[in-house]
Amino acid sequence: MSKFLFFSDSHGCSGALRELAARVENESPDLVCFLGDALYHGPRNSIQCDYNPRDSAALMNSMSDRIIAVRGNCDAEVDQMMLGFPLLETYSFVVCDGLRVFLTHGHIYGPDNLPKIAGPYVMVTGHTHVPVLEKDKSGIVFVNPGSIAIPKASSLPSYSVLEGRRFSLKALYTGQEYKSMTV
Repeated sequence: MSKFLFFSDSHGCSGALRELAARVENESPDLVCFLGDALYHGPRNSIQCDYNPRDSAALMNSMSDRIIAVRGNCDAEVDQMMLGFPLLETYSFVVCDGLRVFLTHGHIYGPDNLPKIAGPYVMVTGHTHVPVLEKDKSGIVFVNPGSIAIPKASSLPSYSVLEGRRFSLKALYTGQEYKSMTV
């Protein structure tokens, strides 16, 4: 059974990435899927107290042998020069135990703008900084792991895990699962 870990919106916060690296060590996933917004905080977000793009790049590079990443709206070509894995694609697909998973940041494709692809599939996005795990009427499962660094809508810093066909949302600093769904 395969195990994938999803995270998004680190925005250069090295403390959150340090904690994520510990979760990756503990969870031991086969693949780590990063959903964009790696190093820059963006003009709408406040600079976090642990904002350190250079250390953040080093922490992400320490996991580069198992990272699949997509570009977020705050990622730029200059960020790619610091990262040891490709980051500039708008979307990607991964397959976990026969389940097709569409990865994108969420600023182009998302629940309100679905890509024209054959279903069934799971759509995993970031961008909103709010964790989501739900299925719509057509059967598409939407997952947003939230943000590890700048959570919004009173959510906690979080990430998601897919093991076999079971998704779970987990709190970053405790690893505690707080929502799950089998698809």
